[in-house]
Amino acid sequence: MSIKVLFGFHAVTVRLKTAPQSIVELHVDASRRDARMRQFVERAQAAGVRLLDSDDARLSRLAGTARHQGVVARVVPLVQPHSLDSVLEALPAQGRGPALLLVLDGVTDPHNLGACLRVADGAGAHAVVAPRDHAVGLNATVAKVASGAAETVPYLMVTNLARSLDDMKDYGLEIVGTSDDAAQTLFEADLRGPLALVLGAEGRGMRQLTRKRCDRLVRIPMAGAVESLNVSVAAGVCLYEARRQRLIAA
Repeated sequence: MSIKVLFGFHAVTVRLKTAPQSIVELHVDASRRDARMRQFVERAQAAGVRLLDSDDARLSRLAGTARHQGVVARVVPLVQPHSLDSVLEALPAQGRGPALLLVLDGVTDPHNLGACLRVADGAGAHAVVAPRDHAVGLNATVAKVASGAAETVPYLMVTNLARSLDDMKDYGLEIVGTSDDAAQTLFEADLRGPLALVLGAEGRGMRQLTRKRCDRLVRIPMAGAVESLNVSVAAGVCLYEARRQRLIAA
């Protein structure tokens, strides 16, 4: 049986809420009995999860980091869609509106990926897509930063991103890339239809092959002295603008 590790209050609480039966065992800091921990333990007990008191050294060893907040869970991985086809083909039956995908080209920092997954979940994106050879995979750090979103938003790592963008077009999605030199601003663009928003790595931006696959480019207007935003912040701005337009149109 494959086992993965989740740590931190947010990530483990989401698993308790969505799939408590998948938690094999839950380790908590035996010395921590503040209100937050008491409430967390009560929730775990109510869910029938196996609880184990552990010291900081054991928690750090299990999590692979000292930043575990006194909470580490060993869990069975949840079954997520493993392909772009399975995500897009399931959308009509889900009734969640037009497709909204976030495509990350070259994001290799786990903290950035975790934050992108978190905003993707909040904005109602259906999946996050990244190239297998130019991206970070899901790990415990990503899961903690994502605060549970790594469990709820499909993260699809594809062999060939350019071909996957072509596949999205075949499903009727418009590919909208972000670039500082785009003539059109994000707020001028119509983002209400089936859509894949493409963001490149901070500094480098999208690769040329990815850029050529985009149907159009947009830029986030910058009013201050800085020239660009962190990729997770930019993802949040773009996804929530798409979400805003869709709510108005509904």
